[in-house]
Amino acid sequence: MERVKLEFPEADILHRHPLSVRITDMNYGRHLGHDAVVSLMHEARVQALATRSLAEGDMGGYPCVAADLAVQYQAESRWPEALEVDTAIPTPGRRAIAVYHRIRRLADDRPVATARINLMLVDPATGRPVAVPDLVRERLAGAS
Repeated sequence: MERVKLEFPEADILHRHPLSVRITDMNYGRHLGHDAVVSLMHEARVQALATRSLAEGDMGGYPCVAADLAVQYQAESRWPEALEVDTAIPTPGRRAIAVYHRIRRLADDRPVATARINLMLVDPATGRPVAVPDLVRERLAGAS
């Protein structure tokens, strides 16, 4: 089986967000479920963007949508473990913003999951992708 392997861009860390595993985050395997991992990363991403006065619904006048998501699972996590989500955003491409998340257990600093989500900004009138505005680039520039 081929596994996803992601390199987390340490130099581009924008934000660290503390979270904990909630009882509702557990799956039948009695560990943090996939849907909860995506939800925790989403919360961390919203918080990271807010530190730069950006919001997913208004990225320089455009909302963003997820174009794709890759998740590499590295360890299990269970309720009520304390976690921290590192969010890194390298310099955006012309039409996409790659956002990396690394979820770590605070007790042993072990990575639970590393993920990359590519965000595209879209014109709300047409639903078509647009170029990443200079304002967004400027606000994210402090990430590196």
